[in-house]
Amino acid sequence: MNRVALVFLLFTVFHVSAFSQTDYSIPEEAQRIVFLGNSITYSGQYISYVEAYYRLKHPLRELEWINVGLPSETVSGLSEENHAGGAFPRPDLHERLNRVFERLNPDVVFVNYGMNDGIYLPLDEGRFQKYKDGINWLHGEIIAISAYAIFVTPPVYDPKKGAAYANVLDNYSDWLLSRRYTAGWKVIDIHWPMRNYLEDQRALDSAYFLAKDGVHPGEIGHWLMAKEILLALGESEVKDFNDIHEALAAFSHGEEVLSLISKRQMLLRDAWLTSTGHVRPGLAPGVALEEAQALANEIESQLTQLLLNN
Repeated sequence: MNRVALVFLLFTVFHVSAFSQTDYSIPEEAQRIVFLGNSITYSGQYISYVEAYYRLKHPLRELEWINVGLPSETVSGLSEENHAGGAFPRPDLHERLNRVFERLNPDVVFVNYGMNDGIYLPLDEGRFQKYKDGINWLHGEIIAISAYAIFVTPPVYDPKKGAAYANVLDNYSDWLLSRRYTAGWKVIDIHWPMRNYLEDQRALDSAYFLAKDGVHPGEIGHWLMAKEILLALGESEVKDFNDIHEALAAFSHGEEVLSLISKRQMLLRDAWLTSTGHVRPGLAPGVALEEAQALANEIESQLTQLLLNN
């Protein structure tokens, strides 16, 4: 092997390994994990997939997983002039974050913003800076409460719905990934794995999509998101699973566990969103927090039995 080829090989190995060395195992002392994000997080499938698989692998680990994603929300504070037909501006995380942290007191915070933050317009340095400012602010707020911050790059926006906005999220994702190296942040990349998967599938079937509307992924998209998070949490075997059902197949009660976790997640999500407060109209308020917690405890008892007998 000549010298140039050897240098190129070493560079390639270092580059690939640098991007794969993301062991963000949940600290042993952690008890409460909170997910912040927009409507993709609010829908919550990827969170349920992560929790279900993690708990099946670690049945004795006592962790509380809470989803407080809010549809339409941004971390940039930006909104289109006629958002939702003029019914309401996009909610801004700045408005509610203090209440969320005061009430929930999280130990680990997963952050998934970006999809709405460029407000579906071509790349603009002013809007890009607002996103950077919002993310930097949020990182500081998480550190200020002594929580463990894990950022997740934005999901893919389908180029068929708008190549210019797909490019915006490419740029936002690359910048966020750069914070691993420029600031030592914990950042999980879901964007490029989703983008590559979409392109590979579309090469086989030009009509293929991950998100019918270009934004909100279906089951496979949520699995791709969950897979990258689980890999970062140390669950290396999930790289071989094509969907959540393959991942759960090794566990005798896997599907039952997922069903109960999904039910519990939605129950507590609605209650916590109402309890902590927000300005986004049109969401179901759910049951009162005290009642939701009591119902969640009943579900947790069922889960405990399944997990211990899996």
